[in-house]
Amino acid sequence: MAETWIRVCATSELLPGEYRNAWDGDVPIAVFNIDGELYAIEDVCTHDGGELTGGVVEGYEVECPRHGARFDVRTGAVLCPPAYEPTAKFPVKVEDGAVYTRDDRWDR
Repeated sequence: MAETWIRVCATSELLPGEYRNAWDGDVPIAVFNIDGELYAIEDVCTHDGGELTGGVVEGYEVECPRHGARFDVRTGAVLCPPAYEPTAKFPVKVEDGAVYTRDDRWDR
């Protein structure tokens, strides 16, 4: 399968402490800049399907704004209930001054 990267934004538009959203088909992806490192996870709380973005980000954790479940933006791991399943983690690359990501779950 060919690699199809989705442009998220210019690198200058994603400063430390910020996030940007992108869609790969019907998959919502949130890309976080944590202290200059970029991480991408599916923007879906596995508890109820709500968006994770808009929630508080502390360190490497994002808290779902609806019910308080927390996820590690580096791995997608769930860190506290009410969610029990991880959210997907995606690759990120920077090329020619832009940030890219993609849903690579089906590339195997």
